[in-house]
Amino acid sequence: MMKVLRVLLVAVVCVMAAGASAYYVFGAKFGQAAKPLTAKGHGEKGHGAGDEKGHGHDEEGVKLTDAQVAAAGIELLQAGPRELREVLRLNGIIQPNQETLVKVTPRFPGVVRSMRKRLGDKVKKDEVLATVESNQSLTTYELKAPIDGTIIDRDGTLGEFASEARPLFTIADLSTMWIDFAVYRRDFARVRVGDPVAIDVGDGGSTIESKIDYVSPLGTSDTQSSVARAVVPNDGRLRPGMFVDGRVVLSARPVDVAIKSSAVQTLEGKTVVFVREGDTFAAREVELGGRDADWTEVKFGLMAGDTYAAKNSFVIKAEIGKGSASHEH
Repeated sequence: MMKVLRVLLVAVVCVMAAGASAYYVFGAKFGQAAKPLTAKGHGEKGHGAGDEKGHGHDEEGVKLTDAQVAAAGIELLQAGPRELREVLRLNGIIQPNQETLVKVTPRFPGVVRSMRKRLGDKVKKDEVLATVESNQSLTTYELKAPIDGTIIDRDGTLGEFASEARPLFTIADLSTMWIDFAVYRRDFARVRVGDPVAIDVGDGGSTIESKIDYVSPLGTSDTQSSVARAVVPNDGRLRPGMFVDGRVVLSARPVDVAIKSSAVQTLEGKTVVFVREGDTFAAREVELGGRDADWTEVKFGLMAGDTYAAKNSFVIKAEIGKGSASHEH
C-alpha cells in the first residue's frame, strides 16, 4: 500500500513540474495581449502618421498644401458642362491674302534710276517706291504704292531695265492672312464651309479660333489633296510660309459634366478621379461617357463644381500607393 502511494506522489510531482516548465517556456509568448493597429499604421506610432513637412496620409486620401500642389505641377480645374467635339486634324500653311495683294509694275519701259523701298518695308498708299526713266520720253516718273501694306517681294536693281511685263514690287496687306489646309480625298465630304477650326501656330501662344471660308472644288496632282481655307485676322503672329496645325470641328455634343482626359486614373482596378476637398485629395470612382481629343464626359461620380486634379494626377496616385504599402508592413 505504501509503495502505491509513493508512485502516485511521484506522478503528481512530475505533472506539476511539467506544467511549470510549459508556463515558463510559452508564457512570455502567449501570455501577453497583442497591441492593436492604429488607423494610420502598425503599432502606436504607425508608418502612416503624417510628417508636418511631408505628405500626410489618412483613410480619406492624401493631404497636400497649395505649395506642394504647385511644386508637383498639379493643375486644378472644376468639373462642369462642356461640348465634346469630333475633330479632324489638318496641316496648313500661312499665305498672304491674295485678295489684298498688289503687284506694282512700271507704266512705261525704262531704266530704274532709284529703288527706295526694301523687302519687308511697310508703306502707305501713294508713297514712292522707285523712279524709272522712260525710254520713250526720256523723262523720269515715280512708281507709287497703290495700297497700304508690306513689301513681300522686290524684283529690280538700280540701273536695270524694267518693263511693264514684270512687277518691281509686290505689296500685301498682312492684316488678314490665308491659312490653307491640305484635305485628302478620304475627308473631302467631311469638311464644309462654315466649320469651326482651331489653329495652333506653334509659337506657344493660344490657339486661334476661326472658320473655314472656302473649300476648293479642285485637287492638286502632286499632293493628291484639295484646299480648305480660313481667313484669319493677323495680330503679328502669322507670317507667310510658316506651317500650322488645324483642328476642324466636324460635330459637337454638349454634356453636363466633363473633365480633362488626363485626370482619369486607375486605382485598385477602378476608374477614379482625384477630387480635392480642403487640402485632401480623395479618389472618387467615376463612370465615364463619351470623349474627344481633350475632354471626357462623367456620367456618375462627379458633380459640376467639384475641384479635381487635371494634370500630374499620377503624383497623387503614387502618394496613395506609398500609404497603402506602409499599411501592409
